[in-house]
Amino acid sequence: MDNIVGNRWVATVASIWIQATMGGSYAFGVYSPVLKSSQSYDQSTLDTVSVFKDIGANAGILSGLLYAATAASSGSRRWRCFHGPWVVLATGAIQCFLGYFFMWLAVVGIIPRPPVPLMCLFMFLAAHAQTFFSTANVVTGVLNFPDYSGTIVGILKGSLGLTGAIIIQVYQAFFKGNQSTFILILALLPSTVTFSVMCLVRICPANTSDDKKHLNQFSIFVLVLAAFLMIIIILENIVEFPRWAHIVTCAVIFILLSLPLKIAIEVTSKEKSYHMLVGEESLANSVHANEPAKFEGEINEEYNELPSTSDEIQPAKESMDILEATQSLNFWLLFVSMSCGMGSGLATVNNMSQIGQSLGYSTVKLNTLVSLWSIWNFLGRFGAGYISDILLRQKGWARPLMIAITLATMTAGHLIISLGFSGNLYMGTILVGICYGAQWSLMPTITAEIFGVRHMGTIFNTIGVASPIGTYILSVWVIGRIYDKEAAEDNSCYGVHCFMVSFFILASVSFLGFLVSLTLFFRTREFYKSVVLRRLRTL
Repeated sequence: MDNIVGNRWVATVASIWIQATMGGSYAFGVYSPVLKSSQSYDQSTLDTVSVFKDIGANAGILSGLLYAATAASSGSRRWRCFHGPWVVLATGAIQCFLGYFFMWLAVVGIIPRPPVPLMCLFMFLAAHAQTFFSTANVVTGVLNFPDYSGTIVGILKGSLGLTGAIIIQVYQAFFKGNQSTFILILALLPSTVTFSVMCLVRICPANTSDDKKHLNQFSIFVLVLAAFLMIIIILENIVEFPRWAHIVTCAVIFILLSLPLKIAIEVTSKEKSYHMLVGEESLANSVHANEPAKFEGEINEEYNELPSTSDEIQPAKESMDILEATQSLNFWLLFVSMSCGMGSGLATVNNMSQIGQSLGYSTVKLNTLVSLWSIWNFLGRFGAGYISDILLRQKGWARPLMIAITLATMTAGHLIISLGFSGNLYMGTILVGICYGAQWSLMPTITAEIFGVRHMGTIFNTIGVASPIGTYILSVWVIGRIYDKEAAEDNSCYGVHCFMVSFFILASVSFLGFLVSLTLFFRTREFYKSVVLRRLRTL
């Protein structure tokens, strides 16, 4: 039985399931009306609560520290299957339950109406759980598939990108019109799934020639799930779905989510048959010749930091910790580029409804745009990881170049939105949404490659703080203030001029991020060439 559940393929399935159910923060628009009415909040107060949602969902430094601490306790060079991930996942599940459960108690009146700071704490806890789930799953995936880190991060981050669409389908099938019960489900569903499968999320690295082929099967699965959700979203905005149609849709989603388990069992059976065929000793010798440390469960933790004054690569024996990383120029180049890209991307989606209203888009069109954002987000998260792996292994292109490309494309997307011509919001949000998702996939992978894997969770979550910082500056100081100046006496603005200047500024910010990420590319390109050559020698 341990051969079936104690391996990286089943661990990947468990991670996908957790990722696909943990994104309650993406469904804030569903339950925010009942939160506002039950607590007698004005819009400003509701926005304040929402800010703590964004901070909690992105400030994941504690989850990274916990992952590093629990993993380190299993030995300085050996990562054991039962150590590390389940502790982080359990901590996230507890936070998720407590945050949403107390929010539900307040909404239904079981407890007295909490003061606003306490409600902000509930929201922070609920959203903060997301960082624990993501850290445990993503870092474990990178450790289990170090040669295809971009692909596995794309699969897992892509699953998270779809979670908003999945949860909304569940709501429409079973809880439509009952927003308070939906909050209770957000407390129970991710926590139940996590506690049920968290012991399957294990660090069990290995390396076989068929890894890419099997990961491609998981990639096909997430693409099929995304295509199905996109078709359903478009149909829902064309025709009115009866309740039974929503239930059938959920049933299909659950069936699709079971397919990765079938893939994992088949792959495990093939690998077990291979073990029996060649014998444990000959297999060990074969793998030892190619990947000695990885097969034995030891992770190659070397990183190479390219100094600013030399093209030579300086290897180190240990991964950087967070303090060492923050003393590196590469860290701040990545942080600034992510502030520009993630900040401007999230500022766009946060203001999408108002942009559409100013340009005369109907409610149906706006709902379609908001719903499809999760699909573009997914395509970026999955596609960037998958494509960057191919370009790195076959062309030797350093992964930061992909960051630069996404920021250049995002610049074009912001400019398209600013021009206000017919259909501009569709074109602009597709470009911005895909590029925004791509950055969330590329950033953790680059972090692992430049700074090492041991403290990867802490470092990439620290860089992730760039998203709410950039979003706050661009949403409040740029878009909000300029909109208020352009608005009429009723605080509403209609016409191209409402957001034109704002999105010219966002385009300029994205272009600045492009220049910064291009600098990171030139600083690390020699390092990435050495990574490709070393990997090619092991094939």
